[in-house]
Amino acid sequence: MTESSSINNPAKDPVEPFDMVVFGGTGDLALRKLLPSLYHCDAERRLPEHGRIICVARSDLTTDAYREQVHEACQRFAPAAISEKEWPAFGQRIEYLRLDATAADDYRALAQKLVEYPGAKARVFYLATSPGLFGTISHHLSQAGLVEAGARVVLEKPIGHDLASSREINAHVGAVFAEQQIYRIDHYLGKETVQNLLVLRFGNAIFEPLWRAGLVEHVQITVAEQVGVEGRGDYYDHAGALRDMVQNHLLQLLCIVAMEPPTSLDPDSVRDEKLKVLRALRPIAGQEVTANTVRGQYKAGASAGGPVPGYLEEPDIPADSTTETFVAARLFVDNWRWAGVPFYLRTG
Repeated sequence: MTESSSINNPAKDPVEPFDMVVFGGTGDLALRKLLPSLYHCDAERRLPEHGRIICVARSDLTTDAYREQVHEACQRFAPAAISEKEWPAFGQRIEYLRLDATAADDYRALAQKLVEYPGAKARVFYLATSPGLFGTISHHLSQAGLVEAGARVVLEKPIGHDLASSREINAHVGAVFAEQQIYRIDHYLGKETVQNLLVLRFGNAIFEPLWRAGLVEHVQITVAEQVGVEGRGDYYDHAGALRDMVQNHLLQLLCIVAMEPPTSLDPDSVRDEKLKVLRALRPIAGQEVTANTVRGQYKAGASAGGPVPGYLEEPDIPADSTTETFVAARLFVDNWRWAGVPFYLRTG
């Protein structure tokens, strides 16, 4: 690619009408990340004119009460984007349905709601839940007749706890949805800085001859957190910073920094180049862990001008927990471009 390269961003293309069903609608991911982002898209006229956001969870709420929760979440987590003039139109898109993801009978009400509107629409099922529910939800959607050819399912990380559970989840979801219907999402890739990194690397010919060993001493990738677990104690203590941040967000960033120029920016081409980087990563042997990694937990302190408790004082965290909230690692990419250049990853 050269300076004159035309870089197409698929996220900017027109969107066909769709209904989105958000499982885990009252959870941290939906309220903190997903719904404020959808509001932002709607305010920029990047959502179709006709389309609903149907949020489902076990909580017994009315649609009006849930809309107020979403409004408060958007004000808290995306205050710069909120316009009280624009909000009512977005709020009208949102509907709430009480649904137990493990109860097959509850999916009948969802099926009824999805056929309320006339006209053909794509269905997007966004699973903002525990990964242990991905297979169950997929199965019940299929049994309720909701998985049509145009349907899509979005899986948020983490997809499993380890390799075995990840393979099991993918097998269960793949038994219901075709591969081209499955979207495995790392929301960090949607951040503006990450998107700009692709343009910086491959839209500027000046960097290509400089982006390599011999001219780069080392690479540091830091994702610094400003908040604690904030109500995610039960999830976080089973995951930790390594699984929650390193094996997805940080490795994705490493891949973007280290990968070779793809033939195009279509998803398959970018994925193929990222896989080459991952395959070139030098494994850290057991006896090398101490020399190449650091783990820690945050103590009580202050953030954003206010006090915060230590990790062991957070709700739902066992007093003897050894789960890491900080992790740093030194990695090497053993290929011609990066031979001998250490990559320092850290988060916490």
